[in-house]
Amino acid sequence: PEDKLEIAIALDAAGIDRIEAGFPRVSAEDWRAVELVVAAGLRAEVWGFSRAVQADVEALVELGVPASVVESPISDAKLHALGVSREKMLDRIASAVSFAAGAGIKVAFFGVDSSRADLDFYRRAYETAVEAGAQEVVVVDTVGIATPEAAAYLVGQTVDWLGGEIPVHWHGHDDFGLGTAAAIAAVQAGATWVQGTINGMGERAGNADLFEVALALEALYGIPTRLDLTQARVLSQLVQQRAGTPLPSWKAVTGDALF
Repeated sequence: PEDKLEIAIALDAAGIDRIEAGFPRVSAEDWRAVELVVAAGLRAEVWGFSRAVQADVEALVELGVPASVVESPISDAKLHALGVSREKMLDRIASAVSFAAGAGIKVAFFGVDSSRADLDFYRRAYETAVEAGAQEVVVVDTVGIATPEAAAYLVGQTVDWLGGEIPVHWHGHDDFGLGTAAAIAAVQAGATWVQGTINGMGERAGNADLFEVALALEALYGIPTRLDLTQARVLSQLVQQRAGTPLPSWKAVTGDALF
């Protein structure tokens, strides 16, 4: 928990606007980490993480977390693995989101594996979440299969379906080495938030690297971010040390071989 707090303070200093502090229902350590980050008085918004389960949301309410991702699987592959029908999942989404919104939590609905979901059901799931009180939504490439073109298509469709009034996030992975490119395409298509990590940490091949995305947006596309890019190496080194995950010297943006 103390390591998470140290990293959160450094993220805040680098201009990160939102920090997902943890999943308090998963362990006592994550509970304590969220508690510490919420109490730190950061400029950044502190977000939690919740499944579409009321008990998860109740933990966030108890901790005083003002905002949270609320996730639910929406691809047929994930639903089949859980043994849950589409209609049952829609009910779960509506129930959890409405409970969280009713408790004063800002919700970003997170459709797990949305890049493999049936498009009609995808639309129903996101519209259900917004009708239940979600103020934002996340397009999610859980297994890292989205090409930049696919990311742009899904984000553009989501923006259109929700009337252009609901902020859209992009959450991608790097399984095919396209994490940064897909995130940039998502921004060009209308995503106002990119969910990512320092050094691209994450499951399997990791998530989009925030500083890779930010530097490319600013230097190559002329799209401003609010990140202090001079903090990239400081944060990279901090996370490498705390996580015990050294980077190769040729790592983009923060590698030792770069100038």
